[in-house]
Amino acid sequence: MIVHLVAQRSTEWFALRVGRLTSSCAAEMQATLKNGKETAGRRNLRVRLALERLVGRSLERDFVSPAMQQGIEREADACALYEGLTGRLLTEVGFVAHDTLLAGCSPDGVVDDFEGLVECKCPIPATHLDYLRTGLIPNEYQKQILHQLWITGARWCDWLSYCPDFPEPLQTKLVRFHRDEAQMQAYELIVRMFLTEVERELADIEALAGAVA
Repeated sequence: MIVHLVAQRSTEWFALRVGRLTSSCAAEMQATLKNGKETAGRRNLRVRLALERLVGRSLERDFVSPAMQQGIEREADACALYEGLTGRLLTEVGFVAHDTLLAGCSPDGVVDDFEGLVECKCPIPATHLDYLRTGLIPNEYQKQILHQLWITGARWCDWLSYCPDFPEPLQTKLVRFHRDEAQMQAYELIVRMFLTEVERELADIEALAGAVA
């Protein structure tokens, strides 16, 4: 892995993500319809990554809703709370890139030189309540964490949901996701197949551009 020490959501951070499959897209990459065909979101992701490689700039929609903005603003508090709960100090990293593949991730925090990772979520109260009741990491976030473990080689990831609107004993839900090597190998195969699709998409677009020219 290659660690880039830049501020997340900075110009440099967006530039590092250009054309790369990131953990935020892991669930979309694996999405399928009931008939087994890909979703529109998966196709859009494939085309976006191909176009980013072609034009050399980010085409991500940097839309931030009020709820998302609140989550971003509370993330530092959530990480500090994690340190208090566990006694583990977190290291900040900007972007972690795969050594050879166009893929990467941006963990919220790193523990003991990538022994573990932390993924903090600061949802609205109703969503946090669901997490408290189930005690489970939602499937979408499991895929995000799986991608991060694959990129970094970390042994585990602590997923933390934090909502200060609740009484103190209910403000946090902490669940650990452990690395499984068989799962890692299967996931890498899925990623390699998808990135091959992106390369083919790029070649098709380049051929189309050449034909028009």
